[in-house]
Amino acid sequence: MEGKEEDVKLGANRYSERQPLGTSAQSKDYKEPPPAPLFEPGELHSWSFWRAGIAEFMATFLFLYITVLTVMGYSRANSKCSTVGVQGIAWSFGGMIFALVYCTAGISGGHINPAVTFGLFLARKLSLTRAVFYIVMQCLGAICGAGVVKGFQPSLYEIQGGGANVVSHGYTKGDGLGAEIIGTFVLVYTVFSATDAKRNARDSHVPILAPLPIGFAVFLVHLATIPITGTGINPARSLGAAIIYNREHAWDDHWIFWVGPFVGAALAALYHQVIIRAIPFKSEN
Repeated sequence: MEGKEEDVKLGANRYSERQPLGTSAQSKDYKEPPPAPLFEPGELHSWSFWRAGIAEFMATFLFLYITVLTVMGYSRANSKCSTVGVQGIAWSFGGMIFALVYCTAGISGGHINPAVTFGLFLARKLSLTRAVFYIVMQCLGAICGAGVVKGFQPSLYEIQGGGANVVSHGYTKGDGLGAEIIGTFVLVYTVFSATDAKRNARDSHVPILAPLPIGFAVFLVHLATIPITGTGINPARSLGAAIIYNREHAWDDHWIFWVGPFVGAALAALYHQVIIRAIPFKSEN
Protein backbone atom coordinates (compact mmCIF):
# COMPACT_ATOMS: atom_id res chain seq x y z
CA MET A 1 0.00 0.00 0.00
CA GLU A 2 2.83 2.36 0.79
CA GLY A 3 4.29 1.86 -2.67
CA LYS A 4 0.91 2.51 -4.26
CA GLU A 5 0.46 5.73 -2.30
CA GLU A 6 3.90 6.87 -3.42
CA ASP A 7 2.94 6.19 -7.05
CA VAL A 8 -0.17 8.30 -6.61
CA LYS A 9 1.88 11.17 -5.17
CA LEU A 10 4.33 11.01 -8.06
CA GLY A 11 1.56 10.74 -10.62
CA ALA A 12 -0.07 13.93 -9.37
CA ASN A 13 3.03 15.89 -10.40
CA ARG A 14 4.24 13.81 -13.31
CA TYR A 15 2.35 15.71 -16.02
CA SER A 16 2.77 19.33 -14.98
CA GLU A 17 1.25 20.71 -18.18
CA ARG A 18 -2.13 19.28 -17.17
CA GLN A 19 -2.27 21.16 -13.89
CA PRO A 20 -4.28 24.36 -13.53
CA LEU A 21 -2.80 27.62 -14.70
CA GLY A 22 -0.62 29.38 -12.18
CA THR A 23 0.82 26.30 -10.47
CA SER A 24 4.48 26.27 -9.61
CA ALA A 25 4.97 23.10 -11.61
CA GLN A 26 4.11 24.97 -14.81
CA SER A 27 6.32 27.96 -14.16
CA LYS A 28 9.45 26.30 -12.75
CA ASP A 29 11.17 26.25 -16.18
CA TYR A 30 9.88 29.64 -17.27
CA LYS A 31 11.67 32.95 -16.84
CA GLU A 32 9.88 36.25 -17.35
CA PRO A 33 11.46 38.15 -20.26
CA PRO A 34 12.83 41.60 -19.38
CA PRO A 35 10.58 44.57 -20.24
CA ALA A 36 11.30 46.39 -23.47
CA PRO A 37 13.21 49.66 -23.01
CA LEU A 38 11.19 52.85 -23.30
CA PHE A 39 13.50 54.22 -25.99
CA GLU A 40 15.69 52.05 -28.18
CA PRO A 41 17.48 54.30 -30.72
CA GLY A 42 19.45 51.33 -32.04
CA GLU A 43 16.26 49.98 -33.63
CA LEU A 44 16.36 52.75 -36.21
CA HIS A 45 19.50 51.22 -37.71
CA SER A 46 18.01 47.73 -37.97
CA TRP A 47 16.38 46.48 -41.16
CA SER A 48 14.05 44.28 -39.10
CA PHE A 49 12.59 47.45 -37.55
CA TRP A 50 11.73 48.97 -40.93
CA ARG A 51 10.58 45.64 -42.33
CA ALA A 52 8.17 45.29 -39.41
CA GLY A 53 6.73 48.74 -40.10
CA ILE A 54 6.27 47.91 -43.78
CA ALA A 55 4.50 44.69 -42.77
CA GLU A 56 2.13 46.66 -40.52
CA PHE A 57 1.43 49.11 -43.36
CA MET A 58 0.67 46.37 -45.87
CA ALA A 59 -1.43 44.33 -43.44
CA THR A 60 -3.57 47.34 -42.48
CA PHE A 61 -3.88 48.33 -46.14
CA LEU A 62 -5.21 44.88 -47.05
CA PHE A 63 -7.43 44.84 -43.98
CA LEU A 64 -9.17 48.10 -44.94
CA TYR A 65 -9.37 47.17 -48.59
CA ILE A 66 -11.18 43.86 -48.04
CA THR A 67 -13.39 44.93 -45.15
CA VAL A 68 -14.55 48.31 -46.50
CA LEU A 69 -15.16 46.73 -49.92
CA THR A 70 -17.33 44.13 -48.17
CA VAL A 71 -19.27 46.88 -46.40
CA MET A 72 -19.83 48.66 -49.74
CA GLY A 73 -21.09 45.46 -51.35
CA TYR A 74 -23.54 44.97 -48.50
CA SER A 75 -24.76 48.57 -48.69
CA ARG A 76 -25.36 48.70 -52.44
CA ALA A 77 -27.70 45.68 -52.65
CA ASN A 78 -31.43 46.33 -53.03
CA SER A 79 -32.24 43.29 -50.93
CA LYS A 80 -30.14 42.54 -47.87
CA CYS A 81 -30.97 38.87 -48.33
CA SER A 82 -28.83 38.86 -51.49
CA THR A 83 -25.72 40.07 -49.69
CA VAL A 84 -23.40 38.67 -47.06
CA GLY A 85 -25.38 40.48 -44.34
CA VAL A 86 -24.10 41.74 -41.01
CA GLN A 87 -22.73 38.29 -40.23
CA GLY A 88 -20.73 38.37 -43.46
CA ILE A 89 -19.29 41.78 -42.60
CA ALA A 90 -18.29 40.50 -39.19
CA TRP A 91 -16.67 37.47 -40.82
CA SER A 92 -14.73 39.67 -43.25
CA PHE A 93 -13.24 41.65 -40.35
CA GLY A 94 -12.52 38.60 -38.21
CA GLY A 95 -11.30 36.48 -41.12
CA MET A 96 -8.90 39.14 -42.37
CA ILE A 97 -7.45 39.61 -38.89
CA PHE A 98 -6.98 35.85 -38.62
CA ALA A 99 -5.20 35.68 -41.99
CA LEU A 100 -3.11 38.81 -41.54
CA VAL A 101 -2.00 38.03 -37.99
CA TYR A 102 -0.95 34.61 -39.20
CA CYS A 103 1.05 36.16 -42.07
CA THR A 104 2.75 38.98 -40.15
CA ALA A 105 3.11 37.69 -36.57
CA GLY A 106 6.64 36.50 -37.22
CA ILE A 107 7.70 39.83 -38.72
CA SER A 108 6.02 42.59 -36.72
CA GLY A 109 3.89 40.74 -34.20
CA GLY A 110 0.79 41.22 -36.37
CA HIS A 111 -0.73 44.15 -34.50
CA ILE A 112 -2.69 45.79 -37.39
CA ASN A 113 -4.34 48.03 -34.80
CA PRO A 114 -3.03 51.03 -32.82
CA ALA A 115 -5.04 49.89 -29.78
CA VAL A 116 -3.25 46.53 -29.77
CA THR A 117 0.09 48.29 -30.15
CA PHE A 118 -0.80 50.68 -27.32
CA GLY A 119 -1.81 47.84 -25.00
CA LEU A 120 1.38 45.90 -25.69
CA PHE A 121 3.42 49.06 -25.16
CA LEU A 122 1.82 49.60 -21.74
CA ALA A 123 2.75 46.03 -20.88
CA ARG A 124 6.35 46.84 -21.93
CA LYS A 125 6.29 44.33 -24.77
CA LEU A 126 7.77 46.84 -27.22
CA SER A 127 9.56 50.17 -27.07
CA LEU A 128 7.94 53.59 -27.51
CA THR A 129 9.99 54.03 -30.69
CA ARG A 130 8.51 50.93 -32.26
CA ALA A 131 5.00 51.62 -30.94
CA VAL A 132 4.87 55.11 -32.51
CA PHE A 133 6.30 53.80 -35.78
CA TYR A 134 3.75 50.98 -35.91
CA ILE A 135 0.83 53.33 -35.26
CA VAL A 136 1.95 55.73 -37.99
CA MET A 137 2.34 52.91 -40.51
CA GLN A 138 -1.00 51.38 -39.53
CA CYS A 139 -2.79 54.69 -40.08
CA LEU A 140 -1.09 55.25 -43.44
CA GLY A 141 -2.00 51.73 -44.55
CA ALA A 142 -5.62 52.24 -43.51
CA ILE A 143 -5.87 55.52 -45.44
CA CYS A 144 -4.45 53.88 -48.56
CA GLY A 145 -6.74 50.86 -48.26
CA ALA A 146 -9.88 52.97 -47.96
CA GLY A 147 -8.61 55.20 -50.79
CA VAL A 148 -8.31 52.26 -53.17
CA VAL A 149 -11.90 51.22 -52.39
CA LYS A 150 -13.12 54.75 -53.15
CA GLY A 151 -11.11 54.71 -56.38
CA PHE A 152 -13.02 51.62 -57.53
CA GLN A 153 -16.49 53.09 -56.91
CA PRO A 154 -16.34 56.79 -55.92
CA SER A 155 -20.04 57.59 -56.22
CA LEU A 156 -21.17 54.52 -54.28
CA TYR A 157 -18.51 55.17 -51.68
CA GLU A 158 -19.86 58.66 -51.04
CA ILE A 159 -23.51 57.60 -51.04
CA GLN A 160 -23.03 54.66 -48.67
CA GLY A 161 -20.91 56.46 -46.10
CA GLY A 162 -17.52 55.04 -47.00
CA GLY A 163 -17.51 52.54 -44.15
CA ALA A 164 -16.88 55.39 -41.70
CA ASN A 165 -17.66 54.73 -38.05
CA VAL A 166 -20.43 56.82 -36.47
CA VAL A 167 -22.71 56.34 -33.48
CA SER A 168 -26.01 55.02 -34.83
CA HIS A 169 -29.32 56.82 -34.34
CA GLY A 170 -30.97 55.85 -31.07
CA TYR A 171 -27.67 55.58 -29.22
CA THR A 172 -25.85 58.27 -27.25
CA LYS A 173 -22.16 59.11 -27.47
CA GLY A 174 -21.78 57.45 -24.07
CA ASP A 175 -23.27 54.26 -25.50
CA GLY A 176 -20.83 54.36 -28.38
CA LEU A 177 -17.88 55.03 -26.11
CA GLY A 178 -18.83 52.17 -23.78
CA ALA A 179 -19.25 49.78 -26.73
CA GLU A 180 -15.82 50.70 -28.05
CA ILE A 181 -14.16 50.33 -24.65
CA ILE A 182 -15.65 46.91 -23.96
CA GLY A 183 -15.16 45.67 -27.52
CA THR A 184 -11.49 46.65 -27.52
CA PHE A 185 -11.02 45.14 -24.07
CA VAL A 186 -12.26 41.80 -25.44
CA LEU A 187 -9.88 42.02 -28.40
CA VAL A 188 -6.75 43.12 -26.54
CA TYR A 189 -7.34 40.71 -23.66
CA THR A 190 -7.57 37.92 -26.23
CA VAL A 191 -4.33 39.10 -27.83
CA PHE A 192 -2.53 39.03 -24.48
CA SER A 193 -3.86 35.58 -23.62
CA ALA A 194 -3.21 34.04 -27.04
CA THR A 195 0.36 35.35 -27.26
CA ASP A 196 1.39 34.90 -23.63
CA ALA A 197 5.03 33.81 -23.64
CA LYS A 198 4.54 31.72 -20.51
CA ARG A 199 1.70 29.88 -22.18
CA ASN A 200 3.78 29.39 -25.33
CA ALA A 201 6.54 27.80 -23.26
CA ARG A 202 4.06 25.33 -21.82
CA ASP A 203 1.86 24.56 -24.84
CA SER A 204 3.76 24.22 -28.12
CA HIS A 205 0.55 24.49 -30.18
CA VAL A 206 -0.33 27.98 -28.92
CA PRO A 207 1.83 30.01 -31.35
CA ILE A 208 0.18 28.23 -34.28
CA LEU A 209 -3.34 28.77 -32.96
CA ALA A 210 -2.88 32.35 -31.71
CA PRO A 211 -4.39 34.07 -34.81
CA LEU A 212 -7.57 32.00 -34.52
CA PRO A 213 -8.91 33.29 -31.16
CA ILE A 214 -7.83 36.83 -32.09
CA GLY A 215 -9.76 36.72 -35.36
CA PHE A 216 -12.71 35.08 -33.67
CA ALA A 217 -12.77 37.81 -30.99
CA VAL A 218 -12.91 40.45 -33.74
CA PHE A 219 -15.77 38.56 -35.39
CA LEU A 220 -17.81 38.34 -32.19
CA VAL A 221 -17.26 41.97 -31.23
CA HIS A 222 -18.43 43.04 -34.68
CA LEU A 223 -21.59 40.97 -34.36
CA ALA A 224 -22.36 42.72 -31.08
CA THR A 225 -21.44 46.32 -31.87
CA ILE A 226 -22.07 46.89 -35.60
CA PRO A 227 -25.59 48.13 -34.75
CA ILE A 228 -24.16 50.66 -32.25
CA THR A 229 -21.05 52.16 -33.85
CA GLY A 230 -20.36 50.10 -36.94
CA THR A 231 -17.59 48.67 -34.74
CA GLY A 232 -14.33 50.54 -34.61
CA ILE A 233 -12.07 48.90 -31.96
CA ASN A 234 -9.25 49.93 -34.31
CA PRO A 235 -8.37 53.64 -34.52
CA ALA A 236 -6.48 53.18 -37.79
CA ARG A 237 -9.51 51.58 -39.42
CA SER A 238 -11.74 54.44 -38.22
CA LEU A 239 -9.25 57.11 -39.26
CA GLY A 240 -8.66 55.72 -42.73
CA ALA A 241 -12.35 55.54 -43.55
CA ALA A 242 -13.05 58.98 -42.05
CA ILE A 243 -10.26 60.71 -43.99
CA ILE A 244 -11.26 59.24 -47.34
CA TYR A 245 -14.99 59.76 -46.77
CA ASN A 246 -14.36 63.21 -45.20
CA ARG A 247 -17.88 64.30 -44.25
CA GLU A 248 -18.69 66.39 -41.19
CA HIS A 249 -20.82 63.79 -39.46
CA ALA A 250 -18.00 61.24 -39.79
CA TRP A 251 -15.79 63.55 -37.71
CA ASP A 252 -18.41 64.47 -35.09
CA ASP A 253 -18.00 61.18 -33.22
CA HIS A 254 -14.48 60.37 -34.36
CA TRP A 255 -12.91 60.98 -30.95
CA ILE A 256 -14.91 58.03 -29.62
CA PHE A 257 -13.00 55.69 -31.92
CA TRP A 258 -9.66 56.76 -30.46
CA VAL A 259 -10.53 57.27 -26.80
CA GLY A 260 -12.64 54.11 -26.53
CA PRO A 261 -10.09 51.69 -28.03
CA PHE A 262 -7.18 53.19 -26.13
CA VAL A 263 -9.04 53.03 -22.81
CA GLY A 264 -10.16 49.47 -23.54
CA ALA A 265 -6.61 48.46 -24.46
CA ALA A 266 -5.20 50.03 -21.28
CA LEU A 267 -7.76 48.20 -19.13
CA ALA A 268 -7.00 44.90 -20.86
CA ALA A 269 -3.25 45.37 -20.34
CA LEU A 270 -3.81 46.22 -16.68
CA TYR A 271 -6.14 43.27 -16.13
CA HIS A 272 -3.85 40.76 -17.81
CA GLN A 273 -0.61 41.95 -16.24
CA VAL A 274 -1.88 42.66 -12.71
CA ILE A 275 -4.73 40.18 -12.22
CA ILE A 276 -4.07 37.26 -14.57
CA ARG A 277 -0.27 37.25 -14.54
CA ALA A 278 0.14 39.07 -11.19
CA ILE A 279 3.54 40.29 -12.40
CA PRO A 280 3.81 43.31 -10.05
CA PHE A 281 3.26 41.06 -7.04
CA LYS A 282 5.77 38.32 -7.81
CA SER A 283 8.58 37.95 -5.31
CA GLU A 284 12.15 37.07 -6.08
CA ASN A 285 12.00 34.03 -3.80
